[in-house]
Amino acid sequence: METQTQFVEGTGRGRRSAGKGAGRNLVLAIARKEFLHIVYDPRTLSIVFLMPVVQLLMFGYAMNLEVQHVDMAVLDLARTRESRALVRQFDGSRFFDSFYYDGPVAGIESLFKTEKARVALIIPPDFDRRLRTSPTTPLQFVIDASDANAAAFVKNYCTQVLADYNQSRGAELPVPFGVRTAVLFNPNLKSSHFFVPGIMAMILMMVSALLTSVAITREKETGTMEQMLVSPVRPQQIVAGKVLPYVTLAFLDAVLVLVVGLVVFHVPFRGNVALLLVLTVLYVVTALSLGLMISTSVRTQQVAMMAAMVATILPTIMLSGLIFPIASMPKVLQAVTYLVPARYYLLIVRGVMLKGSGPLQLLEPTAFLAAAAVLLLAVSVRRFSMNLER
Repeated sequence: METQTQFVEGTGRGRRSAGKGAGRNLVLAIARKEFLHIVYDPRTLSIVFLMPVVQLLMFGYAMNLEVQHVDMAVLDLARTRESRALVRQFDGSRFFDSFYYDGPVAGIESLFKTEKARVALIIPPDFDRRLRTSPTTPLQFVIDASDANAAAFVKNYCTQVLADYNQSRGAELPVPFGVRTAVLFNPNLKSSHFFVPGIMAMILMMVSALLTSVAITREKETGTMEQMLVSPVRPQQIVAGKVLPYVTLAFLDAVLVLVVGLVVFHVPFRGNVALLLVLTVLYVVTALSLGLMISTSVRTQQVAMMAAMVATILPTIMLSGLIFPIASMPKVLQAVTYLVPARYYLLIVRGVMLKGSGPLQLLEPTAFLAAAAVLLLAVSVRRFSMNLER
């Protein structure tokens, strides 16, 4: 009994007086143990490497604001060569799939209700005569606006096709001045170029937080936490050893997701690769610290995983600017978005990839992200120290 008491006291003195070299070895030993656990756990490996790729492919193809192949019902009351040429102009566009409708005008509503059409084109009987004798020719478009955003796109597409039709006939409306539009950073207006970098932010946040959220709770459930309590290891060394393997794996995840985005979705990359990778490591550390803080706050792995999913997916999707513009949100929610780390990484990854932004342009989001990483890591270490003292 006396020997055991001396051992515990000696352990306490060793913990307080451990040198830098010994502390480094302890951190590496914990990191090696955590890394081996990951390697021999197929579920963790699937989370690390399989889930990010699957999610990127699913979200990359599903999150698309481009409205294409819109079903258009054509009520051609003129039935002339010119009216058929107009319909062919719509058919030649990638936006519309037209079909002729021979029913009454009142029946168009039933086409919308049965999802057979999303827009209807009504060509008047005097279409040819108007084209020859009048500077303006009325056409009627009836658009299903149950989805307001899609209806706005369809309206713009109709205007664009009509402009092409007028140009093909050599009929241009006189305007007091010329307008030339220059589209920067995404000239083809592809939604994937905007969403894929944002999906990277969501995947890295979710996977990183999910991995570390079970790091401490797993030790509690398996009973190995007691072994750490009697070992000459400081709380910050345990946290560092736990985080280090996940930083490496999450970084590999980031590279994998970036390569898939570039190869599969052909997202342009105009900035500095090294800059993006360095700032991605900072973002990964922030996400891992969030998961670690969750891990020190709960007792079971199941609760930790659920908390990590709720704390990462919803804020990243709803409040980071991934889908919905922050400027369009109420002022209260705009203030809340400053607490979402993904908000700052979205500015970084989109700025570097799409705009070629440099360190000076990204100084503000980088500073906010670094502050969040330090704060979350400090809170995690503090909570873990309090758990040890209990």
